[in-house]
Amino acid sequence: MGVVKRMVRSEAAQSGLSMVAASYIRLISLTSRFRTIGREQINDHLRDRRPFIAAFWHGRLLMAPTQWARAAPLKVIISHHRDGEFIARTAARFGVEAVRGSTSKGGAGALRAMLRVLKSDEFVGITPDGPRGPRMRVQMGTVVLAQMSGVPIIPVTYAVSRRRIAGSWDRFIIPLPFSRGIYFWGSPVTVPRDADADMLEAKRLELENELNRICDTADGMVGVASIEPAPST
Repeated sequence: MGVVKRMVRSEAAQSGLSMVAASYIRLISLTSRFRTIGREQINDHLRDRRPFIAAFWHGRLLMAPTQWARAAPLKVIISHHRDGEFIARTAARFGVEAVRGSTSKGGAGALRAMLRVLKSDEFVGITPDGPRGPRMRVQMGTVVLAQMSGVPIIPVTYAVSRRRIAGSWDRFIIPLPFSRGIYFWGSPVTVPRDADADMLEAKRLELENELNRICDTADGMVGVASIEPAPST
């Protein structure tokens, strides 16, 4: 590893970069006008501490922490990938805790940890296409977690009128100041505990389609083009 890479991944650099990222997120929130659609359906869950799994695409991760109430504990699965530490530190500045691992690649430990969180009446956030894609395609781990825990998955997204789109695999959205923005909560997806393989696949597709639907709708409402999912495999 080169000197520059070691410096960027050092404790001090990670702390400083996460502070910059959190400050930028707050700048977007302060200079932009956001409205929320569909949040009513989760208010009862938050008030009564009835847990659910919040699912959002990896490319729409940046503004996700600002939609969460600090009064309701949230833990998010964040991978051991090289960017994971930076994301975890940034999320922590908004009161969001990280559980390290992945539900898609060797993630039995992460799955067990998330089950413990949900059984403690806390809430879980997952990027079901993370950490490496394919973009906007749900991995089965999220659906299995819902099946094992008995809690619903609630899709959520955001869109902004002024943005840059990174050339990364997830087409990561970087909002720009002075935007019009929308937070959009979609329809819950429930997975029966006795679901067989065919039912799990049907629920995986249901979640994927609902997440893509609310992304397309939110993008259209702020006047920007939709981002296409990766081709189906």
